[in-house]
Amino acid sequence: MLDLKLIARPLVSCGLVLKAAAGLATAGLGYLVTLQLQLDLGWTPAQAAIGMLPQVVVLIAGGALIGPLITRVGLTTAAGLSAGAVVCGLAVYTALGRFGYVWIAVALVLVSMGMRVVGVVAGNNVMRGLPENRTTIGAALIDTASEVTIGIGIALSGIILAVLFPDALTAAAWSAQQTVEFREAIACAGLALTLLSAALAGWGIVRGLRAKNDMPKR
Repeated sequence: MLDLKLIARPLVSCGLVLKAAAGLATAGLGYLVTLQLQLDLGWTPAQAAIGMLPQVVVLIAGGALIGPLITRVGLTTAAGLSAGAVVCGLAVYTALGRFGYVWIAVALVLVSMGMRVVGVVAGNNVMRGLPENRTTIGAALIDTASEVTIGIGIALSGIILAVLFPDALTAAAWSAQQTVEFREAIACAGLALTLLSAALAGWGIVRGLRAKNDMPKR
């Protein structure tokens, strides 16, 4: 049903990999943060939902800034900046998330800023990289890349937590040792997401640069 040679095109693979990195980061971070807010910081589910608002606000308000940013710096630079924001957001959460909600909010803002731009850049690259008679599959490819890595991000985070924190997450009360173990498990899961997202983003940027170099000069 799908000609895999299309995915091998530099612009197409660049867009798909960048979208995958953003999907992985956003899903994994969202999963870890909602658990941490409720189980570690003791927030109610409603408070935890409110705690995710920085991400929602940036996703909504950031739309007005994407066009001017891409116009000013170009697609390639915008891709690098947005991917860097996603990875930096995960790194901030991994290193500092245990020290309070302020750092969690900073991580949410950085990841959502990057994801907002990545979505536009990825879609543009995929459509430009496909032949004119095959662009109808572009949206499906982008959605698939995002959905697959969203599942991977949540599954990877959950597996790491289950392995490193084998005690019941929903236990009525944790000992001081269990709290430390939970925070260490969260940090390890965040590190895994950071490294994997960085690898995907780096590969995507390399593919984008290759596509740029392969384009005929006018």
